[in-house]
Formats: sequence, C-alpha cells, structure tokens
Amino acid sequence: MVDIKCPYCGNRAKFVDSKVIYGRSYGMIYLCRPCDAYVGVHKGTDQPLGRLANAELRDWKKRAHAQFDPIWQRGQFKGNRGAAYDWLSKQMDLPKSETRIGMFDVSQCKRVVSVMENERKKYHG
Repeated sequence: MVDIKCPYCGNRAKFVDSKVIYGRSYGMIYLCRPCDAYVGVHKGTDQPLGRLANAELRDWKKRAHAQFDPIWQRGQFKGNRGAAYDWLSKQMDLPKSETRIGMFDVSQCKRVVSVMENERKKYHG
C-alpha cells in the first residue's frame, strides 16, 4: 500500500473500498475522512490515479476535464490523448511529466479551464 498523506491536514489516508463514499463499490480509494478528501486507484493496484482531492478540488477537476476531454476524444486530437496532453503542457508551460489533470491543484485546474475557453474563442469567435 502506498503511504499517502493528506495535503489538507497531514494525516495518513486510509485505503478503503469506495462504497464508503458512493454507497456501492467502484474499487478501492485512499480517503482522509476528516477532510472528505479522496482519490481512486488504478484498477487492480494500490497506485493512486492522482492526488487526494477535497470537494473544491474535485469540482475543479471535473470542470477541467469537461473542458479538456472533448478536444482529445472527438476534437482536434481525434482520440490521441497523449498529443492533447503534450499540447496542454505547452499551453501551461509545464513539463509533460507534470501535465495531468489528476495531479493538478485548484489553480492549475482553473488554468486548464481558462486555456480551453481561450482556445474555443479562437475557433468560434
């Protein structure tokens, strides 16, 4: 099991079944109950999908994905997620290895939303 400390309170996150959050199991998660911060894991592993996220960060991650995912799923990158993240890394002036919405904080997620809104304006006025 990975040792994950909560970025909000410093406590060690517990490795628990996601049914404690969702009411049914979608697999295991790391959870800091006092902060309501959690992150899922890659299927069949104990490796987190990103960083522990509280309600505010989860909301901004959803917004960032809602703006970003369409460009690689059916937009200009036509299914090439890697190329879309390469492009995003340049837009955000980040190394490719650090460009992953799952690892972003609130300010970085807000930046994704802004980058995507500016990109859309270029094409749609």
